[in-house]
Amino acid sequence: MPHVVVGTAGHIDHGKSSLVLALTGTDPDRLREEKARGITIDLGFAHAVEGDTELSFVDVPGHERFVRNMLAGVGGMDLVMLHVAADESVMPQTREHFEICRLLGVPAGMVAITKTDLADPATLDVVRLEVQELVAGSFLEGAPVVPVSARTGEGLDELRRTLASLAAGVRRRPSTGPPRLPVDRVFTMKGFGTVVTGTLLTGCVEQDQDVRLQPSGRAAKVRGLQVHGTACARADAGQRVAVNLAGVDLADVSRGETLTLDEAATITRRADVHLELLESARPLRHGARVRFHQGTRELLGRVVLPEAAEVEPGTRAVARLHLESPAVLVRGDRFILRAYSPLATIAGGTVLDPLPPRRGVRTAAGVARFEKLAADRGHTDAVMTMVEEAGLAGLPASRLVSRAGVPWQAREEVLAGLEASGRAARVGDSLVATSHLREARQRLLEIVDQHHAAHSLDDGIPREELRERVFAGAPPAVFEAALRQLVEERTIVARDRVARAGHRLELSEEEARVRASVAAALEAAGLTPPDPGTLAGQVGAAQAVVDRMLAVLVRQEVAARAGDLVFHADPLRRLREQIEALKSSGVDLIDVGTFKTRFQVTRKHAIPLLEYLDRERVTRRMGDKRKIL
Repeated sequence: MPHVVVGTAGHIDHGKSSLVLALTGTDPDRLREEKARGITIDLGFAHAVEGDTELSFVDVPGHERFVRNMLAGVGGMDLVMLHVAADESVMPQTREHFEICRLLGVPAGMVAITKTDLADPATLDVVRLEVQELVAGSFLEGAPVVPVSARTGEGLDELRRTLASLAAGVRRRPSTGPPRLPVDRVFTMKGFGTVVTGTLLTGCVEQDQDVRLQPSGRAAKVRGLQVHGTACARADAGQRVAVNLAGVDLADVSRGETLTLDEAATITRRADVHLELLESARPLRHGARVRFHQGTRELLGRVVLPEAAEVEPGTRAVARLHLESPAVLVRGDRFILRAYSPLATIAGGTVLDPLPPRRGVRTAAGVARFEKLAADRGHTDAVMTMVEEAGLAGLPASRLVSRAGVPWQAREEVLAGLEASGRAARVGDSLVATSHLREARQRLLEIVDQHHAAHSLDDGIPREELRERVFAGAPPAVFEAALRQLVEERTIVARDRVARAGHRLELSEEEARVRASVAAALEAAGLTPPDPGTLAGQVGAAQAVVDRMLAVLVRQEVAARAGDLVFHADPLRRLREQIEALKSSGVDLIDVGTFKTRFQVTRKHAIPLLEYLDRERVTRRMGDKRKIL
């Protein structure tokens, strides 16, 4: 059965709770103080079935002192039922509630003219005209206006039919992807433990699912679910749901938390936004302290304006909000701003980027960035802006949902579209701008060429050094992808070192002679090579030249270093074979003395050779002995 959340709105004592009671049979005023004082203080809840749709009513307080509570309930509304009492008409909180619903983008609704039993027909006509004037040019212009009396029952049937008709046209929320449930109530039940309630905005919640409460970061497990008092194994987007949580105490959770998963939203203390200042508000100044309401959370923050010193009433602007506590946001989220003091609703708007870069906004680049983010051209351009800003680090694919606000079911389409357009490439789990990759590959080739020019005897630049110089801060997969493309293009050769394809050592005649002589001397010496100083005398060359040729032989894998000595690769290969033969013959331990005797070497050579075997994982040191692996 489809579920639609209907929220009440209107001035105090305009019959909101009474009408919900008449429609559902449930009194939404649940607190003792509410019943004693006869006013709604906190959110109330009730439900009824109209036609083939289940209507979940969220009753909000109308008193100006409790607007913050009203704001905690309005975010999940599919429809609003704006109440205007026939004996008082449009009042201050009528206007404020209406503006809040408009600014939050409530998609549809109706107007209930309540307490008709207290007004004559002429008065009702005047109220209708004032209602039409209030909603002109808004989402409620042309919406149904139903006169009704909760006391006499007059108009209730028409009201039910109207709600059913409006509910049939409500766009269903997506049940795919991770859940987002702003918590609007927390309590404990004997035998069950902690229970949170809220309107599930997106995704679904399932029994035994692991979830997280944000921004606190507390992990929990869904022990049980109820929708309107009925236990269920799964709750879908659009439903009012009570979630019994295991792993958290009542004191650990409060209104304003969001039950979700890590990949569903961004935890942030700053956000770039597009806002609309109400005509009734004062000018909003750069640096003004404000109250930020989003979902069920209220935070304090300051407004940073990129271009002007203030925003004039009735105009729109972009801004950066610096929040004093973390918020749980996604691009596209709606919010309300209230003045810090005196308390009054002053603006509302949309989140453009919940995780903007830290660079200043009062610059030409900052202003240009706002223009790109505010342009309503779908998700692709906003995602591309974030991808370009990320540089070679790229934008993780999970951030398409949690930061860029791409619907879960559309993320693969957005990724494929950006790749097909050639603007971005998917590398590992990240999306990287192709322009950044192209520039990085060119920079990589320049550094390789510089290394060849400065170190003509090297086989190339060490792979890790190249990564640090060009791809520092980027995921390893991005570096490897750049190398792989250049290798496939036969531009470079990449092993432990990276070199231009076709690069050859340029040895002088003397260096070539010394290289050959050193290689022959090392091979002839077997497991007892001379130290580099002695080797220089044997081949009749300067020490510096011998050292360079030894390095060349090691890089070419003709020789290998072990301690301070250099051994030819062939004797080392035969040594490994002989050690492995010992293992086959049943000998699995060898000590220094046995090694010296068996291979006729002194301690000077035995220790480096055994350390070499350890390094090659032929043996493993165990105290004074080596175990043959």
